[in-house]
Amino acid sequence: MATTKDYILYVCERIGDIGDVRYRSMMGEYIVYINDKPIITVCENTCYVKELPIIEDLMKDESKGYPYEGAKEHYILDIENIDLCFEVLKILESVTPLPKKRKK
Repeated sequence: MATTKDYILYVCERIGDIGDVRYRSMMGEYIVYINDKPIITVCENTCYVKELPIIEDLMKDESKGYPYEGAKEHYILDIENIDLCFEVLKILESVTPLPKKRKK
């Protein structure tokens, strides 16, 4: 089951106050960008963030999963827990580099 358009719009609306939020479709699923940085992977109506040491303490009680076959394990971000979301997303946005421009 692919992520629904309603769900990705809901996710972006929930975190909209954190910065410039946009999404991009990737093979039927989505990547959510915050200030042009890829932060959240949304697959099958579930939000995933990379399993990084900097958020380990915040996410220690959260579930983990694989966003797609062949992916590394990620934390599952509970989009309903807005306080945790904002705390985690602010940290991830601060340490995530901007994607490199591709040469044509």
